[in-house]
Amino acid sequence: MNVIGVIMGGGAGTRLQPLTRDRAKPAVPIAGKYRLVDIPISNCINSHIRRMYLLTQFNSVSLHQHVAHSFQFDQFHRGYVRLLAAQQTPDSVGWFEGTADAVRKSFRYFLDEQPDIIVILSGDQLYRMDFAEVIQQHLDTQAEVTIATKPVPRDEAGALGIMQVDSQKRIVRFVEKPGIGPALDELRQPGVGPERYLANMGIYVFNAKVLQELLESLPHTDFGRDIIPEAIQRHKVCSFSFDGYWRDIGTIGSFWQANLELTDVNPPFTFYDAKAPIYTHMRYLPPSKINCCDLNRTLLCEGCIITGHRILHSIIGIRAVVGDGSVIEHSIVMGADYYEGERPAPPGAVPPLGIGRDCFIRNAIIDKNARIGDGCYITPEGIPDGTVTPNYTVRDGVIVIPKKAVIPAGTRI
Repeated sequence: MNVIGVIMGGGAGTRLQPLTRDRAKPAVPIAGKYRLVDIPISNCINSHIRRMYLLTQFNSVSLHQHVAHSFQFDQFHRGYVRLLAAQQTPDSVGWFEGTADAVRKSFRYFLDEQPDIIVILSGDQLYRMDFAEVIQQHLDTQAEVTIATKPVPRDEAGALGIMQVDSQKRIVRFVEKPGIGPALDELRQPGVGPERYLANMGIYVFNAKVLQELLESLPHTDFGRDIIPEAIQRHKVCSFSFDGYWRDIGTIGSFWQANLELTDVNPPFTFYDAKAPIYTHMRYLPPSKINCCDLNRTLLCEGCIITGHRILHSIIGIRAVVGDGSVIEHSIVMGADYYEGERPAPPGAVPPLGIGRDCFIRNAIIDKNARIGDGCYITPEGIPDGTVTPNYTVRDGVIVIPKKAVIPAGTRI
């Protein structure tokens, strides 16, 4: 079968602000050295899908740069990750108006490969899946559309797309975000445990001709809300039940929690899988340097210079600098794109790049290239959720210091 992958990378990511203030949502760093978009691309590569299209729209410059630097296939394989940004054409003069609209406006480029099957993926989820297994079931069941689903508890199901499946794995009913109540209770799925519901993972396998017909006949914009319910009425749509780890990185809280779970000895998702690695940009940085700092449950990336007092249950990203006596707890420090002195510093007297001496940081996300002066105290305690200022934002009980922020010495937040 001729298979191509299509990765959705164009969402504005408003719930992840300020992390998405200057970058696309799939370009947000995760686990210190990766980007969210590395997950679906790596899953495709590991599943022998080597031709991919990444559809982009908002703040896409850094995403384009990362993909161009990271995923260059050699001349002996017909592989690529092709970037398709929203553009004006004779047939369309507007932006992508949703996931289905983005695929519709890009479909003519997919046809160049004459695909039999198109796999559509989100660019902002954390999971590991062999799509070859999904495609094999798709063929075995003679489905025209296959949707990856995952059992979820009732308290999570109301905000997701929930479906009912018959004994032949065929989807017979689908409701997008039914809420908590009688409408949700009617969708309870027998055979997947008490109070369990099958949620749409946003991973779709389409017969190419069926997808083309649906996109041409339905003037709608979104897969979950528009295309999938209509496909269930017209075509054979089946469920592929997935029982592994999967998390939608949609909010600051989910992003913070998903990252810190990686510091566990046996995390629910691991990057330490040699059989199905997650690929990213090779930076060739030197080893990290640690001087008399107590590190516990911490992921420490390459190129760091650490002389702090204690780092607990945290992720320290590439090229991070932590000064003497500083304490970091339950936090994500994304590091820097360069070392101090490699580029001109902002005008005026500013702290050096990184975290200074004798700082205390807890329950925080420190975005890239931030400058935090000596003696700063940063924690969300006592700050109302939803607070937004130029130098920090508090959401879901986490304080976020945005990219390139400058926090003067002695600041208490």
